[in-house]
Amino acid sequence: MKIRAFKQEDLPAIFDIYSRSKLDELKYESMTYTLLSLEDDDKRFSELMESDIYVCHEGDFISGYGAIFNSEIRALFVHPKCRGKGIGKQLLEFLLFSIKGQAILFVARSNESAKHLYHLYGFKVTDTFLTTYNQVPVVAQRMVRPE
Repeated sequence: MKIRAFKQEDLPAIFDIYSRSKLDELKYESMTYTLLSLEDDDKRFSELMESDIYVCHEGDFISGYGAIFNSEIRALFVHPKCRGKGIGKQLLEFLLFSIKGQAILFVARSNESAKHLYHLYGFKVTDTFLTTYNQVPVVAQRMVRPE
């Protein structure tokens, strides 16, 4: 597995990974969510595109991607068939190495598996708040990793 900077031709793979993975982070919520594809989500897509994006790949197959904007990790997604192989950890470590100073990220409060990974890398919950995904409420948390 290698990590490299995003290229425009990676967008179809990123859209595919997002569509296969986004609702997984909300599966423990009490509400029912409908996928809003990344390409149709103006806010999330514009935030992604203003970020530094990196893809994890083996040959031509992209197994995951991550994005940072300043000190914020804005995306960390792994293709469902590639989970459990350390790709998420590898991407997280790469992103953290690229951030100078403290790192922040946002996660659904019920996404315990992601929060467990983030805790292993020194992140702590600093705020809990209500937001929305595709116009449906979701409780989210801000996590910070000190310098």
